[in-house]
Amino acid sequence: MGRRFPCAIGRGGITDAKREGDGATPRGTHRIVGLLYRPHRLAPARLPDWALPIGPGDLWSDDVTDPNYNLMVRRPHPFGHESLTRPDPLYDLILITDWNWPEATPGKGSAIFIHTWRRPRYPTAGCVAFARADLLWIANRIRHETRLIIR
Repeated sequence: MGRRFPCAIGRGGITDAKREGDGATPRGTHRIVGLLYRPHRLAPARLPDWALPIGPGDLWSDDVTDPNYNLMVRRPHPFGHESLTRPDPLYDLILITDWNWPEATPGKGSAIFIHTWRRPRYPTAGCVAFARADLLWIANRIRHETRLIIR
């Protein structure tokens, strides 16, 4: 739509050989396949109707031995995971990309999210992050053909 936004990428830079835990952002063209949000922090009226609310029991599996690796799971979960309800605002709004999804290859890297940055251009663990206002603008304009392009 003719707009450019400053963003943050993984502390490991951009890579063509993404591995679990490397902190890198995978180069490529990635589809947006989901939108999650914290309803007590963001009003649903500000989001597309396909956005899904998340709560304290929602997790994302990042354990390569988990049969549900790189999928959203629920607490209690016996494998390694990341909570989707962080105390900070980073995951108040999450766009999920199709990186290593839906049929995940263990070790190739779990979830590459698009989320709010900690502060301008501060590196992520491999995700792509934007200012909250920019992320909201983007989320409300996503269409079926929308892609995240990492060069």
